[in-house]
Amino acid sequence: MADTSDFRNGLIIKFKNDLYTIVEFQHVKPGKGGAFVRSKLKNLRTGKVLDNTFRSGESVEVVRVERKKYQYLYKEAGGLVLMDNETYDQITVDAVYFGDGERLLKESEEVELLVDEHDNIISVDIPVFVYLTVTATEPGFKGDTATNVMKPATLETGAEIQVPLFINEGDKLKVDTRTGEYAERVKN
Repeated sequence: MADTSDFRNGLIIKFKNDLYTIVEFQHVKPGKGGAFVRSKLKNLRTGKVLDNTFRSGESVEVVRVERKKYQYLYKEAGGLVLMDNETYDQITVDAVYFGDGERLLKESEEVELLVDEHDNIISVDIPVFVYLTVTATEPGFKGDTATNVMKPATLETGAEIQVPLFINEGDKLKVDTRTGEYAERVKN
């Protein structure tokens, strides 16, 4: 068991029967009354952030976790098949852990799994940006650029996103996996 003096950003604790990471914290010692720690905690499963106040010296349960790098191999009915970069063991991970970013992952992309001491998966971190080639889109026309007009484009993973009119087939794009939106065109 640890207490509030052990708090640091990124520490993972068990709180209200769930796992939270400490986003930020502040020790407060008011002129009257006992000291306390004001904190922001992010739920590792849902991503929701909550504010909580702990009494100074209050015990908290610290959870030991490990980050492991895996390579995305392919998708199958049960989920996504990943390979451990060190042992070459393959595991199947439910697509729920990947969220909407799963449709933007291409084969051989590296992901990071957060696992507890019993090798249970807590969360999956995919790269913030991926670089994908446009396989199909309608051509843009000159003069259509007066406003920020977007058109649909299909990427090499099969995902469809909105892109500016100047994007053509074969262009390589930088795509944000958090929002699933076009970020910029990349020069080859």
